[in-house]
Amino acid sequence: MPSFQFPALLWLLLVLLLPAFLYVYALRQKKATAARIGEPRLVGLLLRGYSRAAYRNKFLLVLISMTLLILALANPRKASGTKAAQRQGIDLMIALDVSKSMLARDISPSRLDRAKQFLAQLVDQLGENRVGLVLFAGRAYLQMPLTSDLTAARMYIGIASPDNVPTQGTVISEALARCNGAFSSQEKKYKAIVLVSDGEDHDESAVKTARELASQGVIIHSIGIGSPGGSPLFDETTNDYKKDNEGNTIISKLNESSLKEIAEAGNGTYQLYGQSPGLVSSILDQLAGMDQRSIRDDAQTDYFYFFPFLLAMAILLLIIEPFIREQSARRLSAGTVTLIVCAAFLLLNTSTASAQEAPALIKKGNQAYRSGEFTAARDQYQSALNIKPDYAPARFNLGNALYKSGEKEKAMKEYESSIEGLSDPSEKSNAWYNRGVILQGDKKLPECIDAYKRALKLDPSNQDARINLQQALKEQQKQQEKEKQKQEEEKKKKQDQDKKEQNPNKQDKQQQQEKQPPPKLSKQEAENRLKALLQQEKSLQDKLHKANQAISSKPEKDW
Repeated sequence: MPSFQFPALLWLLLVLLLPAFLYVYALRQKKATAARIGEPRLVGLLLRGYSRAAYRNKFLLVLISMTLLILALANPRKASGTKAAQRQGIDLMIALDVSKSMLARDISPSRLDRAKQFLAQLVDQLGENRVGLVLFAGRAYLQMPLTSDLTAARMYIGIASPDNVPTQGTVISEALARCNGAFSSQEKKYKAIVLVSDGEDHDESAVKTARELASQGVIIHSIGIGSPGGSPLFDETTNDYKKDNEGNTIISKLNESSLKEIAEAGNGTYQLYGQSPGLVSSILDQLAGMDQRSIRDDAQTDYFYFFPFLLAMAILLLIIEPFIREQSARRLSAGTVTLIVCAAFLLLNTSTASAQEAPALIKKGNQAYRSGEFTAARDQYQSALNIKPDYAPARFNLGNALYKSGEKEKAMKEYESSIEGLSDPSEKSNAWYNRGVILQGDKKLPECIDAYKRALKLDPSNQDARINLQQALKEQQKQQEKEKQKQEEEKKKKQDQDKKEQNPNKQDKQQQQEKQPPPKLSKQEAENRLKALLQQEKSLQDKLHKANQAISSKPEKDW
């Protein structure tokens, strides 16, 4: 059934009341003028060549053409090729632990690397389900909202690291609550969470949160990453194993009991990574056993647009209107009328053919793009642009295909061109976002930050742009800190060099004094100095002993 892409624009039809009012007003004015003349026979002679029907027809042509233009702006369309628009599936949120304890190497190369490999395999086989991602450590952050774009999900999982969450620790309850916030609150089923963690130092409220989510229809499955024996944590800042305040090496261990309690409270299952070879298949079987609902994905729907027909008809009426004369003596000849009709017919056929051929090529390009045939998709988009050079959607899609083909510079140019032609703010926002992704990959941080900000200004709900902007700002801050440190080191080095050049005699004198042997002490002076040193050492030991007693027996953890 046809629908309007921009139904709010239909309110513009109220504007048509103004020309209707002016038409009625003009008719009354003409009648009043004729009445003032007074003599009906004289008025009839004066208006002998005037055609009231022609005047009415001219007004109707203008009114109809304005109506058609407003309908064209609202963009009537009909769904076609919607076999992928309706899908059966569930909503799945992944809660991934990225705390520093996940860097333990009791599972090679590390717990976090193995967790990301497992989740990548899981996402590849999710099929028709939607997926979202929450990263957590000392805090939990929604990294990716629910989406059917599995390629984006794999990308976000691949770049997950402890750097994404500045606060360290493990707050599973907050992660579960953040996952639940991404679900629809109106549904009591079709929702699942896969929790991947080592469970170390988890908060006591996690089990309580899992029970609350289970009462709302959320199924929680937990995956344990690590070994009960544990492994020491390597600290890259000290280039040594991490130690607590007492100098003991920290051993990070898998907390299976906690993860089992969470899964049991969430009506799900707990599984240990590495024990069962079919872990991915097992999780998929659990998800397949859940009730599934019909999910509509408009991004996969192709539409047949009617606006070219409406626009052509409006132009045709506007062309005909000036040739209609109110004076009956100046009627158009049959040849002129035929010529006008033929020209309008040719214009209608030409605009309709080109308008329909370009979307057909776009549709073929989209099919090739979804199949991974980016070169074929690029050719289809280019063919559409050859027909309609100013067709912004084709130029935007061409940029996507070029980016997937590795032609980043050409993709940038196409995004820039599409931004000027696109009218929908969300589409413009996506173009700026894609431009920012390319710039971020080339380490051009100021330019990519500007692109992400423009994307958010056009569409504040663009979560991908918001997340990438945060990451780009962090990278820029790190670069600035490195540059500042480098400048300070160079400045200090220069000051030391200048000081050395200014006081060469003083340094030579100090070196000569260092070479001279120390003066000899008498036996009594040596004994006095030794006693003083022993007394100072005893006082220092007493102070250290008192300080150690004041320190809490439970050190603060930062892993």
